[in-house]
Amino acid sequence: MTGIRDVAREVGMSTASVSRALRGLPGVSPATRHRVLEAARRLGYVASPQAAGLASGTTRTIGVVVPFVTRWYFSWIVQGAQDRLRGEGYDLLLYNLGGKESARERLLATRYLAKRVDALLVLALTPTPEEQENLRSWDLPVGLVGAEAPGFCCVDIDDVGVSAQAVDHLVELGHERIAYVGGGLEDTLDHRAPRLRAEGWRAAMARHGLPLVPGYDEVGDFTMAGGERAGERLMELADPPTAIYAASDEMAIGVLRALRRAGRRTPQDVSVMGVDDHEMASFLDLTTVAQPVYEQGEAITAMLLAALRGELAAESPAGSPAGSPTNQGSATRRTFPTTLVVRSSTAPPGGTG
Repeated sequence: MTGIRDVAREVGMSTASVSRALRGLPGVSPATRHRVLEAARRLGYVASPQAAGLASGTTRTIGVVVPFVTRWYFSWIVQGAQDRLRGEGYDLLLYNLGGKESARERLLATRYLAKRVDALLVLALTPTPEEQENLRSWDLPVGLVGAEAPGFCCVDIDDVGVSAQAVDHLVELGHERIAYVGGGLEDTLDHRAPRLRAEGWRAAMARHGLPLVPGYDEVGDFTMAGGERAGERLMELADPPTAIYAASDEMAIGVLRALRRAGRRTPQDVSVMGVDDHEMASFLDLTTVAQPVYEQGEAITAMLLAALRGELAAESPAGSPAGSPTNQGSATRRTFPTTLVVRSSTAPPGGTG
């Protein structure tokens, strides 16, 4: 079996230098690291992660805590993170909470993960003050997506602004009776997007001087099935809305199905729009507010890797544009821009555009 000494002899270097090159540690030039990696590949040498961990005190593993692994948004965040980690020689260890508070407590309120990973990525959950204190005691980089906390790396979008973009579009088309579909189970785990998008809908309606009609705020659980149920309830109202804004494309797709089953045409009878730009959105001609989901996974992972290398910037220039790094406490925060994508599911009331 080929060992590290064989690689060292091949490139004429010490085993210690070869080890540093293979593990991506500082102090090795790119050219040297490339030569070592090529020699290792040619000789068929595969490093033992366990041995490397014992020698360096690291695991070469990033832990990822996901509220619902089957949801489209979370799966694409994880994909972006994994692709970035693969290129750096790190593994990803996935923990799915499945919406269970007990699972969250086990992972974030104890030291269960402290010795298992080199860094931790938490998706769409805002750690409580007690959880933040516990995570800081690990002395490991922590990254948050769709949330923020002092001292942690953070990546997000402007969820209030997302709703403003959606409502503004519908109002510009002439709609006044605009319903909202959102909320649900994520709230129990402190997923802030449902709360902020609902706040954004209410604020945008008030800004346009439009009333919040009773029954126009429906729970859709951020699923297609939940969106379908919400759409059915909205169509049962005595004075149903002329437009429905769903806080995710998956719920919007469910709403479209409910409208079709109720004999309502889109957009002639009811305009529908969502958030995300899900891969099915273009297929169904769904108007949406697009967010770069995969890129957020890449970006937060890059921050964690930079923190592990000691390269995380301590400060950022004032007035950084949207989508650029900004300082949050002692760690980096990045807010990505969102984009209105107009398709055929929205039109003026009673019209087709």
